[in-house]
Amino acid sequence: MLDPLLLARAQFGANISFHILFPTISIALGWALLFFRWRWLRTHQDAWLQAYRFWTKVFALTFALGVVSGITMSFQFGTNWPGYMEKVGNIAGPLLGYEVLTAFFLEATFLGVMLFGHGRVSERVHLLATFMVAFGTTMSAFWILSLNSWMQTPAGYEIINGEFHATSWLAVVFNPSFPYRLAHVLLASGLTVAFVLAGVSAWQLLKGKAQAYTSRVLRVGLTAGAVLIPLQILVGDMHGLNTLKHQPAKIAAMEGVWETEKGAPLLLFAWPDEASRSNRFAIGVPNGASWILTHEPQGEIRGLNEFKGAHPPVAPLFFGFRIMVGVGLAMLAFSWLGLWLYRRCGWIAERLPRPLLWALSLMTFSGWVATIAGWYVTEIGRQPFIVYGLLRTADVASKTPAAMIATTLVGYLIMYALLIVAYVMVVKRMAEKSPLPAPQVPGLMDQGVAA
Repeated sequence: MLDPLLLARAQFGANISFHILFPTISIALGWALLFFRWRWLRTHQDAWLQAYRFWTKVFALTFALGVVSGITMSFQFGTNWPGYMEKVGNIAGPLLGYEVLTAFFLEATFLGVMLFGHGRVSERVHLLATFMVAFGTTMSAFWILSLNSWMQTPAGYEIINGEFHATSWLAVVFNPSFPYRLAHVLLASGLTVAFVLAGVSAWQLLKGKAQAYTSRVLRVGLTAGAVLIPLQILVGDMHGLNTLKHQPAKIAAMEGVWETEKGAPLLLFAWPDEASRSNRFAIGVPNGASWILTHEPQGEIRGLNEFKGAHPPVAPLFFGFRIMVGVGLAMLAFSWLGLWLYRRCGWIAERLPRPLLWALSLMTFSGWVATIAGWYVTEIGRQPFIVYGLLRTADVASKTPAAMIATTLVGYLIMYALLIVAYVMVVKRMAEKSPLPAPQVPGLMDQGVAA
């Protein structure tokens, strides 16, 4: 027999997994476009304008898929999770409303100017439009992450007749985990875009389709990756300390700690077995987990056995966390190595070793892998609660028959797989095409733009 609750969770997980891929690119890509635009205004080098034009097309495609998938995802609050809005709607509703206002009004309005206004509005207005689009995508993430963080570490609320009400919107928005989660996601977006920029540029070089902007974009991507990954490691450490304080069961699952212990080892590999409440084939570094999570070699980590009946499934968190960290370390290695080799080649992209170009091409969408793995750790780690420690997921699910949920889930999975393949192929085809000539912008020097 199919479990309707498990199917409903799987369906929402499939929808949000598909949706998150596109904001992860569009958030940071908006700021990259602003940088390309600014560089062109400063230098008047056509290569920067061509880079802006090409990546604006990628942004528009990404933005469209993000909007459509977000609408599909929001419908599930009514179909699969009606109890969520009934109990949490007083808090979730306003935050989601602010996100909609940001995404659909601010972003969509200025996106039109950004896409179609070059040469029709002044250079400063067009630059402002690009900034507003980048700012809008970031604010959209701000509100979504505020709500998600509140579900992880609820604050500023009271419960009246089973319904949540805000007592302090400041405490709701800036709940204990929000600053760390926001910084972590924004940096993840930056790293995702860094490797998309570098990977597409490397592919153009490999296929003999390099354009005037390719070498510049490759350098931007490698530099951004090399700078952001150490910051992500630092923020990840602070986020881990915060999670240990507020969600110790999640940390125990991530590290495979069954019994409360001091000096817990850092498991490089293991096979968590929930039936026996133990780890098979464990290979670990003594005291490593305690040192990383508490900054003390003999720091205490609470074990999963203290949370029986109220801790998340172990295997998804254990492996998901290691996938995220592993991809992050690969990003560190390839961005630093790539930037070092690029500098040794005199910043001439055509001299870069082909093995490096192939590696960067294969890493193009590595940020997606890390983001999905990290998101699963975050969301599965909240189970069995939808509002951590206060409201169980099972209590807000609908009574929709399992067969109906399963049918729509299969449909979603097929459609999403096709759309992801189509997205990647369209970006690939765009990268391999010859660029359009740079547009002639009338009255450029009359508008006071410095050369």
